[in-house]
Amino acid sequence: MADLKTIEDLTNAFGPSGFEEEVVKAVQKHCEGLNLRKDAMYNVYATMPDAKGNRPVFMLDAHTDECGFMVQNVEDNGLLSIITLGGFHMTSLPAHSVIVRNSKGEKIKGIITSKPVHFLTAAQKADNSLTIEELKVDVGASSRQEIEEDYGIHVGDPIMPDVTFSYDEKHGICSGKAFDNRLGCVCIIETMKALMKETESLAVDVVGAFASQEEVGMRGATVTAQQVKPDLAIVFEGSPADDFYYRTGVAQGCLKKGVQIRHMDNSYVANDAFMAYAHEIADKYGIKCQDAVRRGGSTNAGKIHLTHQAVPVLVLGIPSRYVHTHYNFCAKEDIESTIKMAVEVIRGLNEERIRHIMRQDVL
Repeated sequence: MADLKTIEDLTNAFGPSGFEEEVVKAVQKHCEGLNLRKDAMYNVYATMPDAKGNRPVFMLDAHTDECGFMVQNVEDNGLLSIITLGGFHMTSLPAHSVIVRNSKGEKIKGIITSKPVHFLTAAQKADNSLTIEELKVDVGASSRQEIEEDYGIHVGDPIMPDVTFSYDEKHGICSGKAFDNRLGCVCIIETMKALMKETESLAVDVVGAFASQEEVGMRGATVTAQQVKPDLAIVFEGSPADDFYYRTGVAQGCLKKGVQIRHMDNSYVANDAFMAYAHEIADKYGIKCQDAVRRGGSTNAGKIHLTHQAVPVLVLGIPSRYVHTHYNFCAKEDIESTIKMAVEVIRGLNEERIRHIMRQDVL
């Protein structure tokens, strides 16, 4: 089961790319019983206390960072020029509130600027295009001196969307920010906890890798894959839901239709034996799932599957509406389907199955 407190703590945590330390603390809080270590990039590695060390390594990946911003300049009038950390569509940003974190760790509420309709020309009203250079953050100050001396905000300070998690128990719907990909982090934690007491009986040693800086180029996973040296991997993602954009039968990321199994995107093509095994597990245990072939996008699988001798990777997604914007929706049951899939995939592995997925039986 997906623990709501874990989801709340991880999604509320401050963590734009490169500034994931608050997420790291939330991960530590909820990984009781697991052995943890960190590196200089804020990557976190979790291992089972009874890991044997002589079995194939099964890596569970999810990235900890969220799309956010950085202060690029402080203007004379007290507005903050910003750059993006991760991919936003500019038209989703004006008039939304954000949190600026200064070097002292203080969090200051701001608003992304938007010009009231009263001041727009007819041409401006008709033009919906925006650039990041046109958007500023207003924290209520009126001068650069006030920003730097009273607010303690300087060039390079990080900014995140200002959104708080909530859960609609009646409908089973989670609302919040950073579902891409704090939901994946929750899946690592819950999967490892579910398997912790049966470490001895598993055919693999399970390692959780919470990777930083995915939204700016899968940088954390470049390091974690080298450190863990996995033989097999699952990448968890808060995948963009498409159920409002495509008709039934075409949509491949629908709320309440289960875990999304990704066949390909711009970063990788899935291992067909691993995909077949995942579908076998879904049929055996009645796990709701949906297949996706993505024309765009990427995940940490793009880095992990290219590590050392090549790594079969299964990408499991939790459909999440409006990712890479301030506000997200997902269904709690889809998180639980994803966790169930990962747990049963790992439980069902044996030497023969591993050899087949790694294509050692045909080479």
